Amino acid sequence: MADAIGLLRPRTVIGPSLRAAGQWALRFDTFPHVRIGGLVRGTCWLILEGHEPVFLREGDTFMLGNPPPYVLAGTLDARPRPAEAVWSGAEDGFVRIGPESEEDLYLCVGHIAFDEENAALLTDLLPPLVIVRVDDPHGGRLAQLIDLLATEVGVAAAGGPLVQNHLAQILLVHMLRAHAGQTDRPTGWLGALNEDGIGAALRAVHADVARSWSLKELAEISHMSRSAFAQAFKRHVGVPPLEYLIQWRMSLARDALARDTLRISELARATGYLSESAFSTAFRRVVGSSPTQFRNQARQPARSARTEAEGELAGRAGVRG
Repeated sequence: MADAIGLLRPRTVIGPSLRAAGQWALRFDTFPHVRIGGLVRGTCWLILEGHEPVFLREGDTFMLGNPPPYVLAGTLDARPRPAEAVWSGAEDGFVRIGPESEEDLYLCVGHIAFDEENAALLTDLLPPLVIVRVDDPHGGRLAQLIDLLATEVGVAAAGGPLVQNHLAQILLVHMLRAHAGQTDRPTGWLGALNEDGIGAALRAVHADVARSWSLKELAEISHMSRSAFAQAFKRHVGVPPLEYLIQWRMSLARDALARDTLRISELARATGYLSESAFSTAFRRVVGSSPTQFRNQARQPARSARTEAEGELAGRAGVRG
């Protein structure tokens, strides 16, 4: 899990948090990747388009994965208004609805975005909504993390944004653990990590991605026959073991090419290929373009951003002159 989340390069935006009283309802538009929230105090409804309304209580935590539009509401009969306009009026990290003296709800939320090149590693495995109740085996720990996050949002302390960012990512990991441990478990590597044999094979692959793994070696690590291992792996992960290895290698390659950290020949060796041509063939099959084309395309946005920043600095210098 740490390998995958590290590859996603998570970027966190915390808040604003919501404090509310009386009748209220806010409609949120679609957004990419993951939003995490929890109730520090009070109760509310979460109404996700295409799903039954969910009643949230104090200490409950939720995670939204690439969700459709949704509504947060104090009561089901309140008429929703666009959240964007309300959110734009935040002060000191809070949005307030109703008289401050009567506030009975405190909701802490954060948005976690990932690098687009590999975001599907996680977002493809997540349902639109995950709820972890406070009385769930993971619920108490998550409620504590939400409390800590809310405390950091509510005080202007040194290093606050750094603490908030780390707390949100810890919260994400615990939410993923809770989701993977629920009865309706996900397919893919997230659910497979809880399987002793399959999880051991996954950890071995991640620890030595350059090794020329065989089905026999991975089956032995899992203490299973080759046929039983292949069937179990595909059932839990969704693809055959050696296909997963190729996909993971290409995820690492996309990240390295986007950051321009290795020459293609070096990257080929680092991901287990004996030649640059063999690596390029595999990359093109999985990604749809050659490594050189992918790297050049990834450089374009960086160049544009750099040019824009240089132009802005030049403009400022001209104004000062």
